[in-house]
Amino acid sequence: MSYLGVGISPGNVPVYRGTNLKVVDRRVKLAELVLRCLICGLGVLAAVLVGTDSQVKEIFLIRKKARFTEMKALVFLVLANGIAAAYSLVQVVRCVVGLVRGNVLFSKPLAWAIFSGDQAMAYLTVAAVAAAAQSAVFAKEGQPELQWMKICTMYGKFCNQVGEGVASALLVSVGMVFLSCISAFSLFRLYGGNKGKNNATR
Repeated sequence: MSYLGVGISPGNVPVYRGTNLKVVDRRVKLAELVLRCLICGLGVLAAVLVGTDSQVKEIFLIRKKARFTEMKALVFLVLANGIAAAYSLVQVVRCVVGLVRGNVLFSKPLAWAIFSGDQAMAYLTVAAVAAAAQSAVFAKEGQPELQWMKICTMYGKFCNQVGEGVASALLVSVGMVFLSCISAFSLFRLYGGNKGKNNATR
């Protein structure tokens, strides 16, 4: 039995289902906002660390400059983290507006759009980190079978800064995976709520 969102348990103890649901929704949204802010900051940090990294080395009177553009995996990493940061910034604005207005819940089309966007960003960032990590291993360890030399022995500063950027990008990808789980929870909870309402009407 329920009236105005208040349910009565078998022990005659009031259970405020509607209030508890709103509290859970608000906590989920706050966690989402914090995660999106962190991802935005870390994404910018990763893109800046890798994108601005360079080192000049003189080899046999020839000046060689190492830049991220020399490795396609690093270019992909910079672009992916830039896109993830911009996407997260837009979502941060949406979260703040929703919390200020008190509109914690949203419609199914919007929930589907957020879920799809988060999934795409998660796949993009994970793929970028995987490609950059593989290239970083080759740069550090080399590949004797293919006569690929260890680049990091000559460009130590360049490799160290790239490593910091890859570490930041890894945190971005992990955060996006968690965000995709949160958006999936927010989406499918809407369908679960409809099932509960249909059962109540019966």
